Amino acid sequence: MNSSTVLQRLPTLKYVLVRYASAAQNQDLKKRQEAMMARSLPKQVSIPGVNHIILVSSGKGGVGKSTVSANLAVALGIELGERKVGLLDADVFGPSIPTMMNLEGSPDIVEGNKMVPLVNYGLKVMSMGFLVPGSGPVVWRGLMVMQAIQDLTKNVKWGPLDILVVDTPPGTGDTHLSLAQTLPLSGALVVTTSQKVALNAARKGAQMLEKVKVPIIGVVNNMSTFICSKCDTPSNIFGTNEGAQMLAKDFGVKVLSNIPLDPRIGELSDTGQPVVLAHPESKQFLPSTVCHSKDTEDA
Repeated sequence: MNSSTVLQRLPTLKYVLVRYASAAQNQDLKKRQEAMMARSLPKQVSIPGVNHIILVSSGKGGVGKSTVSANLAVALGIELGERKVGLLDADVFGPSIPTMMNLEGSPDIVEGNKMVPLVNYGLKVMSMGFLVPGSGPVVWRGLMVMQAIQDLTKNVKWGPLDILVVDTPPGTGDTHLSLAQTLPLSGALVVTTSQKVALNAARKGAQMLEKVKVPIIGVVNNMSTFICSKCDTPSNIFGTNEGAQMLAKDFGVKVLSNIPLDPRIGELSDTGQPVVLAHPESKQFLPSTVCHSKDTEDA
């Protein structure tokens, strides 16, 4: 290559060198930004004496997530033994676990300024509902919510526990991020119904769990069918179960349970009686038969 050819190619060579230098600078800047973000993120710290933490998430309200949380915790307590399972109500703005677990009152404070969970059905239970007097609303900004989650997890004498079940609020906001960033989570259950709007919200919730590196254990399809009170025949009032099955498949997990919509479950929840204790023999699946109630006979 002679000197004239080199001179002709100088603009191209200069362009390449500038681009290369710019790319190197951008890469270096990206590494420094990632390092700064890593330093600013909260560190995950285990809760003393707690072996596993399981989130129950939905992405949407009204799908029965708290009912699933309460009954899951009670069922685990039956299997593992009393005082081996805890239930944390992480819904700061709308706590419902105190009602479902038939608990009220304020927790005692012990050495180290730790709160002692209330106990019923062999479970250790903590909720914002025990800390806010009366039925007044909690009107807080994000930082106050994050501090509340910190108090409910780290400033409570939870241990020793095999499993802590956490009932999370709807959505994908501050509570979920605080839990994922500050606690080593063993996994999460995604609760949905067969309705399209619930499935869409559940999918967003599952995507959020993936982004924050929380393993998804499986999907619970709640209110999958309606059980006739006269003949126990199931009807798919929210649509077929295919949507929940597709949701589970997309995230590489299984539908762990299809729970029917039974008025008795709601009635028992309102009176603080988990259905797994009140009706342990309750059927989850029934054959599809013709309803022989008096109404159809009259028709």
